[in-house]
Amino acid sequence: MICRSFKPIKLVVSLLCVASIGGCKKAVDEAPPAVVTVEAEKPERGEISEHIAADATLSPLAQAAISPKITAPVRTFYVQRGSKVKAGQLLAVLENRDLAGQALDNQGQYTAAQASFQMQTQAQVPEDYAKAELDVAQAKAQLKLQGEIVAARQKLLQEGAIAGRDYDTAVAALAQAQVAYDTASNHLHSLKSVSSEATKRQAQGQLSSAKGKYEAAEAQVSYSQIHTPISGVVTDRPLFPGETANTGTPLITVMDTSSLLAKVHLSQIVAQRLSLGDGASVTVPGVDEPVTGKVNLISPALDPGSTTVEVWLKIDNTAGKYKAGTPVHTSIIGRTVPNAVKIPLEAVLTAEDGSKSVMVVNNDGTAHKVAVQLGINDGEDTQVVQGLNGSETVITKGAYGLDEGTKVKVGKPGAEGEDK
Repeated sequence: MICRSFKPIKLVVSLLCVASIGGCKKAVDEAPPAVVTVEAEKPERGEISEHIAADATLSPLAQAAISPKITAPVRTFYVQRGSKVKAGQLLAVLENRDLAGQALDNQGQYTAAQASFQMQTQAQVPEDYAKAELDVAQAKAQLKLQGEIVAARQKLLQEGAIAGRDYDTAVAALAQAQVAYDTASNHLHSLKSVSSEATKRQAQGQLSSAKGKYEAAEAQVSYSQIHTPISGVVTDRPLFPGETANTGTPLITVMDTSSLLAKVHLSQIVAQRLSLGDGASVTVPGVDEPVTGKVNLISPALDPGSTTVEVWLKIDNTAGKYKAGTPVHTSIIGRTVPNAVKIPLEAVLTAEDGSKSVMVVNNDGTAHKVAVQLGINDGEDTQVVQGLNGSETVITKGAYGLDEGTKVKVGKPGAEGEDK
């Protein structure tokens, strides 16, 4: 009796389950498609200026790592770190008493060489020349006298008034007088053409040598006095008085930080669009507002290592608020397009192959992908060169991962939950 009553109950339950499954399947088939809430807006049309972003490090306008040319202990420092200095100012003095003594010795030798030069050029040479002229005059007079004696004795000899020996003596004396005259004349000629100039050159050479040694000694003394070649502020002074400063090792570093340079590296195509004086902004860590600057230099050649162009941005630092060596982010204002179709950068989708596209909302409320070609951007908006005419509704948020033909509703994501 129990078994007979159990079978109908089981059959009813089964029929109810089948009916329930059929009803569930029908409910699933008839469920409306899901609607995705996105943010969207129409493209703007107006002026857009290119903003070229790059990272850089602030560098001083000028820098001098001053190294001594001699190795010597430091006698005195006249500056500390942070001291403001002017070009040519004395910063430190090294021990130089030995060098000063050597310079004094060379100065004495130079003074003696000057006196010797004056004596040789202003006294000795003129005296030698005058003496040579006198010797020539005397030899000439003696030659003339001996010539007259020979002529007189020759006449007397012909008359038989003197012996032949007297005549021969007069002829011999005439020959000696001729030799003396020729010797004096040659000496005078050599003084005029060679000896005088040689003596002057010799004296000049000795003077120049003494002067060179003296100036070299003075230079050694001057090397012990450390001057700054630029105006600025002392940023490094590693030694203390009494410690030895070595040749080639920086003793004091001076930086001109009245203006700072942000040196960025850009591709050649981007750099060609820039000009000297173009505006820029530099974001400095810890500073609320970006600092304005200008393009100060565009390198005329590519960097051989990176094949990029180095561009310098100059910012004013008269107040000393910014520090050299600070990493910064820069944005250079490049070319401007006056009447451009603009969309937010966040609306752009980038495929694996680098192609660009956006999602637009069709009239039937579905999403549709449109390929676009972009132009310049200002960091927030970008120019659309091809693909949009400005009348479309472009999805700005929520387009990532959205399938073609998906039903969308323009609003703020999560707004449905808030309404419920």
